[in-house]
Amino acid sequence: MSVKVKGEKALVAELERRIGKMKAQQLSDKALKRGAQVFIKELKSQFASFKDTGASIEEMKISEPMWVAGVRTVKVYWRGPKSRYRIIHLNEFGTVQNPNPKGKGSIARAMRNAERAYREAIKRSIREGFNGCIRGDL
Repeated sequence: MSVKVKGEKALVAELERRIGKMKAQQLSDKALKRGAQVFIKELKSQFASFKDTGASIEEMKISEPMWVAGVRTVKVYWRGPKSRYRIIHLNEFGTVQNPNPKGKGSIARAMRNAERAYREAIKRSIREGFNGCIRGDL
């Protein structure tokens, strides 16, 4: 799933001009983390519908912001003692033996359901952070 946002480069350039490159990155990192929390919340509710032991929900993690192909990114991944990362793709897409598992499409559904709330969290975080930069909070 991809989204085209027009004027993104101009917005980032204007933010960097007004508050500085480092503070702009701190602001975007904070916004990315907040948006990821919104997505994780929706993802956990989708996984709750077919949970057995709850290990897949417990092992959901959010990475620190990083640069991937020149874009600041936060990744959602699974890591823990029960190694659920090995079977997440099986629940999402099915297998030859079980083409329609209970959780089929849950990650894609969570992405669709959380899209609006994710965007709002990003906007709110940037707005709050920018206002904080003007006041000197950040």
